[in-house]
Amino acid sequence: MKSLVTGGAGFIGSHLVERLLGLGQEVRVVDDFSTGKRANLEPFASDRLEVVEADIRNGWQLRDLAAGCEVIFHEAAIVSVPYSVDHPQETHDVNLQGTLNVLEAARHAKTRRLVFASSAAIYGDGPGLPKHEGMLPTPVAPYGLEKLTSEHYLSIFARLYGVETVSLRYFNVFGPRQDPTSAYSGVISIFADRAGRGDPLTVFGDGLAYRDFVYVDDVIEANLLASAAPGVSGRAFNVGRGEKTTLLDLAGMIGRIVGRELVVNHEAARAGDIAESLADIARARQELGYAPKVGVEEGLKRLLG
Repeated sequence: MKSLVTGGAGFIGSHLVERLLGLGQEVRVVDDFSTGKRANLEPFASDRLEVVEADIRNGWQLRDLAAGCEVIFHEAAIVSVPYSVDHPQETHDVNLQGTLNVLEAARHAKTRRLVFASSAAIYGDGPGLPKHEGMLPTPVAPYGLEKLTSEHYLSIFARLYGVETVSLRYFNVFGPRQDPTSAYSGVISIFADRAGRGDPLTVFGDGLAYRDFVYVDDVIEANLLASAAPGVSGRAFNVGRGEKTTLLDLAGMIGRIVGRELVVNHEAARAGDIAESLADIARARQELGYAPKVGVEEGLKRLLG
């Protein structure tokens, strides 16, 4: 079996590539290396791994690269909410047009299934927690809108063209290979890096905002389940832990692991950030068999160890 992984040199993509190769698959990676790193893939060099430098905005090239691939895992994106606020045209071109290009490549290649990395950002700051898939999406930034519109494209392609599609709405993913120096980094990688250097942590807002943090290994398991589960084409699923952790709680956990109390500096909340985020993962449990195994503090120990 051969799989195509867009954004395969990135944080989540490289973990997915590692797992697929471990299962004996052939893997073709497409990455423009704007944020992905070749070093993320070097430990897994194999005659079953093909790495192609390409941009998902090039639809014709994608059609060639999708040929012979049974499954496409579409991880490539510009994932920064603040960046999408400042650069909506660029993120539209990558996150929405790029996804349409991947769908067209899957259609022409007769790919069996496409698994898409969507986001909890589609829910926005609408009322009601935990967030479940039946809620009305109310994105508050271009990034969330781009992911939501991409999900609609996936559903339409499943109905019109017979391309099986599954959207996974990632909550706050963390783990090794997340670059703390990147504008696209999650708060955990930034906190971990600053704690390791003995620097104060910066919290935007009062620190009582909370997130549903999910370790990368559980996200990879969700992708594998979504690539094979029967009867789920055209559907969207939350991928989190179903547990909330405030930013101050997070700082406390990291402090315990590194063995000292961390200094926290507060700054004004940022435009487009969501104050509260928590996943209802019942649908993923029931229809995919998804069962997250790594708790937040255990994941932090793995990251910081």
